[in-house]
Amino acid sequence: MDDLRKYLTVPEVAKKLDITEEWVRDLIARKEIKAVKIGQWKIKPEDLEEFIKNRSNG
Repeated sequence: MDDLRKYLTVPEVAKKLDITEEWVRDLIARKEIKAVKIGQWKIKPEDLEEFIKNRSNG
């Protein structure tokens, strides 16, 4: 099982991407960023990297 302590929270992702938390949740809802719900949304650092990579290539 993955180490959940490495997962990022919505506020952390919002800060990294310089967008609002609401926007991050919207991206999760649209399946643009992979996330798992463990009490609150958690995003794997690799999934965030993938999202950033895909956006910059688009």
